Amino acid sequence: MIANLIGGFVAILIGTSLVGPVSTEVNTNTEAINSTGHCVGSFVDGCGSSCSNVTCDLSISSSWGATVLKLVPGFFALGILGIGIAVTYSSLRQAGVV
Repeated sequence: MIANLIGGFVAILIGTSLVGPVSTEVNTNTEAINSTGHCVGSFVDGCGSSCSNVTCDLSISSSWGATVLKLVPGFFALGILGIGIAVTYSSLRQAGVV
């Protein structure tokens, strides 16, 4: 039982420490997409509308793709929450409490 709790604690600790960097990376990569799905900002590298071969990070080709990508940190955090609940439940079940 104690091994499950320690393993679960380590998984939760590592997972929660990764929520911030995941969110930062997702937001950085989706800021380059405007409402029409075109690359803007620093991803264009200053060539403006004269460049036809400009691609955005993660090859997002539509604005809905950027919107869906912004959901990743939330689902990552829900996954960490699920791990915490599962570890707690399994440890309590092995102890005979539940």
